[in-house]
Amino acid sequence: MSEYREIKIYASHGDMESLTGCLVIEGITGLVISDPEDIKEFAAEKSDSWDYIDEDLLKEAASGEPYVTVYIAEGEEGAADAEALRLALERASSLGIDFRVEQSSIREEDWANEWKKYFRPLKIGEKILIKPSWESADPSDGRTVVELDPETSFGTGRHYTTQLCLELTEKYLNAGDTVLDLGCGSGIIFITALKLGASSAQATDISADAVKISAQNAEKNGISRDRFEVFLGDAAKDEDIRSKICKGHKLVTANIVADVLISLSGVFAETVEPQGRLILSGIIDGREDEVLDIVKSKGFTVLEHRHADIWNAYALEKL
Repeated sequence: MSEYREIKIYASHGDMESLTGCLVIEGITGLVISDPEDIKEFAAEKSDSWDYIDEDLLKEAASGEPYVTVYIAEGEEGAADAEALRLALERASSLGIDFRVEQSSIREEDWANEWKKYFRPLKIGEKILIKPSWESADPSDGRTVVELDPETSFGTGRHYTTQLCLELTEKYLNAGDTVLDLGCGSGIIFITALKLGASSAQATDISADAVKISAQNAEKNGISRDRFEVFLGDAAKDEDIRSKICKGHKLVTANIVADVLISLSGVFAETVEPQGRLILSGIIDGREDEVLDIVKSKGFTVLEHRHADIWNAYALEKL
């Protein structure tokens, strides 16, 4: 079993760009940058795509110092990378960058698998069980099993917003419904809907990785490609995407954030059929009325509201 060196290179915020540039020039691109100043700037100037920043990140920004992390294999396997790192640090020193280096060893087994202990099968609502691939599941209560690994990112069911969206989806989905998932991420919502009895699904996301991974996740869950389509693009702005989306879905879901939900209000009106349902999640406390006012103006009425921590989700019906 291989061992790796975890190397943290500390420098000032002003030198971080030059330091990482030295690393990249020598071919070291597998690095992680942790700069509290970036977090502070993000918190002050966050874009419309974000409503919430984890408190642990803000605590780190208040007390931490910037560093770059590099992983290098021990022995011959990592010899070339070690030499590249040496040259990069020599280059940084010649540029007058003041830095310090800290090292620790980490076994490949620990590196690859330690995080797995935090992801166990998770029951959501009355019908759903989300599990990672390395866990077995034989639910005695007849729950529908959806297999999803956290390494695929974009949504694993652990966040309140996803759980609320899934709970409402299982309640308001009817067998044979067609489903549209706007901002699908990992695909967890439309995959679950299909496994709960939806006849077909369409989905969109602005991330090419999300489009690819959500399709892979659907296939891993035994869903054939003729039952779903995933499109890359912003349905709020891209007319080509809107032209590909069916206009008569029984159920449309969107687990995003308030500003994006507002921008999609016209798409909701176009894609949900009369008496169809709309599930919205990802609405932080304080922005509920803002979202609901615009969505209701498009011909929707609220069926149900659910709340967890600081997050809100709604089921609505098209009049």
